[in-house]
Amino acid sequence: MKQKHIQHLYWRIGFGILPNALQKCSKKSKKAVIDNLLRASKEATPLTLDTSELDDLMYGSYEKSKENRMKIQKISREKIKALNVAWIDRLANPKELLREKMTLFWANHFVCQDNNYVYSQKFHNTLRTHALGNFKDFVVAISKEAAMTKYLNTKQNRKQKPNENFARELMELFTLGVGNYTEDDIKESARAFTGYSHNLQGEFVFRKRAHDEGIKAFFGKSGNFNGDDIIDIILENKQCATYICGKIYRYFVNDTIDENHVNDMANVFYKDYNIENVMRYMMLSDWFYDEKNIGIKIKSPIELLVGIKNVVPVDFKNPKQLLYIQKLLGQILLSPPNVAGWKGGRNWIDSNTIVMRLKLSSLILNNAYISKAKEGTSDAALDMKKQAFKKNFRKRFKTESNWNYFNNQFKNVDINDLENHILACNMNESASAYLKSLSKVSKQEHCVQLMSLPEYQMC
Repeated sequence: MKQKHIQHLYWRIGFGILPNALQKCSKKSKKAVIDNLLRASKEATPLTLDTSELDDLMYGSYEKSKENRMKIQKISREKIKALNVAWIDRLANPKELLREKMTLFWANHFVCQDNNYVYSQKFHNTLRTHALGNFKDFVVAISKEAAMTKYLNTKQNRKQKPNENFARELMELFTLGVGNYTEDDIKESARAFTGYSHNLQGEFVFRKRAHDEGIKAFFGKSGNFNGDDIIDIILENKQCATYICGKIYRYFVNDTIDENHVNDMANVFYKDYNIENVMRYMMLSDWFYDEKNIGIKIKSPIELLVGIKNVVPVDFKNPKQLLYIQKLLGQILLSPPNVAGWKGGRNWIDSNTIVMRLKLSSLILNNAYISKAKEGTSDAALDMKKQAFKKNFRKRFKTESNWNYFNNQFKNVDINDLENHILACNMNESASAYLKSLSKVSKQEHCVQLMSLPEYQMC
């Protein structure tokens, strides 16, 4: 497999690939590389933190005690921050690379937020478990998650007073897309989901007395449908396969849809709704590696941050600073902006975020210093500049960068070839000429220079 195609594959289904791994993959066929990726992601490793303190409260007298409720809220807030940091670390060091990237994708599809840590952890591990599995099972599982029943008010959905929030978003955002259902379909679907609830520990509970046992008319069919029946009927419509494949295509291939390619993906997906199969088909397709699809997607803030950590492992001494960076960049894990999630694409870039994005690598790896010294600048002058930057920026972000790891991984890469490993797209002429005029003091500083280019924003 061509190195350029391997890099493209790993930038899209992961966060880049290091030289040694790239060299090993380049000796294999495309099928072998993809088979290895899928094999490595067969199992799901839950991401969990210690919840014993919360468990004691939630299995105790939580419902009767205001004090316990306040304790749960306080502990949950801190735990959710810790889960954010743990998720970033997992993305930067994944055992199941494709599954973890798919989990990130699904988190912006089945959008949900909950302030109870136990429910939030359970929800995101459900995403992880089903990320490459059967889509029908996935939707059924999501419909019964405590975090989702709270977020979209299914818990308040009763036969005397149906709540349509989940029924609407199920079709509009999760399965079919806007315009592929009627208001009557929403109303009848909502009746089918009445009685969905959960207990204090976040386990699904079906409250039969709250369920509407009447006949529902949905998509031309009539019956005493429950929520699972509604999901079955929705998935019979091929529009569901087309809609999901369109979202996969925009996320992994190109923001601009190629209807022929999406329809081909939908034909594969509709057969059995197996997510792994359609991902395999996409990754094996020649069009996935077309020039028009390489290096043209703007990295999400998380992809940008994790991509940097993948090249140079960096540890934040104060975890709150990692969350602060996410806030400045416009994407905080576990805190979506609304039920539709982040729009992505060009929406990642505006006048506020672009400066932070271009400075990010220098801020967290090099005390905000980007070497702009021209060829021939003395070492003493360079040291003076560095010390000045350290004095000004040391207090802003306290990080520890593992440059030994970087040096080991890139020891066989010539400094002049570094850009071919760091950048996903070619530099424009002016950027290339500017870089050539600068002094390449070391691979480390040249790495920061490359990561500070607009081209590094692309994958």
